[in-house]
Amino acid sequence: MKRKHISSGSGFEAKIGYSRAVVDGDYVFVSGTTGYDYETMTISADPVEQAEQCFRNIEKALVQAGSSVDNIVRVHYIFPEKSDFEPCWPVFKKYLDKARPAATMFVAGLLDEAMKLEIEVTARLDA
Repeated sequence: MKRKHISSGSGFEAKIGYSRAVVDGDYVFVSGTTGYDYETMTISADPVEQAEQCFRNIEKALVQAGSSVDNIVRVHYIFPEKSDFEPCWPVFKKYLDKARPAATMFVAGLLDEAMKLEIEVTARLDA
């Protein structure tokens, strides 16, 4: 299978030189995804609402690639404030309870102070 690039339409992709997701072989690699609503280019101040929007953005990319959140095999969470991690657990469970991927949480700064988390996933294509 040829490599396929998936775009979210974000201007950052063209400026920086990356794709929202890349399909390569049997896998979909989704870039670190923040809680921006790309239709309105707004972001909530609430980390839980951002987590929900992150997964809506990820889910959209996975569907475009021929996959789904149920096929996620690895997830990386990045939080500037570790205290924001636990309040987001119900959102993570909502989207990942079936897939139960390998997971890692990092504490690190993000590009914009408005960003409360970033989520990166790897998923298998639908069989």
